[in-house]
Amino acid sequence: MEYTGSRYNGEHRNGRLEGKGEYILPTETRYEGEMKDGMFHGQGALYFPNGSKYEARWDSGVALEGKYTFADGLQYEKEKWHYCDGYDRRFYNEICNGLKPAGRSQLTNLDPPRQIPEGCYDCGDGFYDPVSRVVNDYQHRFLRNAGSLAEIF
Repeated sequence: MEYTGSRYNGEHRNGRLEGKGEYILPTETRYEGEMKDGMFHGQGALYFPNGSKYEARWDSGVALEGKYTFADGLQYEKEKWHYCDGYDRRFYNEICNGLKPAGRSQLTNLDPPRQIPEGCYDCGDGFYDPVSRVVNDYQHRFLRNAGSLAEIF
């Protein structure tokens, strides 16, 4: 794992990652759960840096069934998904906490919204600076260079 940038803390059997453990990918996405023969196997969850998680039952590295929960607590449902549909355009935060008074509407689900530097644009995983043509994360760390608009968003 020294070559991949990943880290593992947990049980081993016969020199393999096997049993309960925590596997951290270079992206800081973290898996906590059962392993077998070096793969996700059994019950386990992926925790993403943005605060969301995916809990699943795994078989040899493949998720058989699972549940995705967004960072704000909204749970994705494959069937009967009613969030942000044509009939109700409220953000999840507004569904849980109510609408703001007139004149104080929300532009994103985050309240308060992210602080984007003047002249920059929010692109979901960070902000784009058109002067430097660079996308930085919200902590001002470099993410990528941007060539065309398709590469930004």
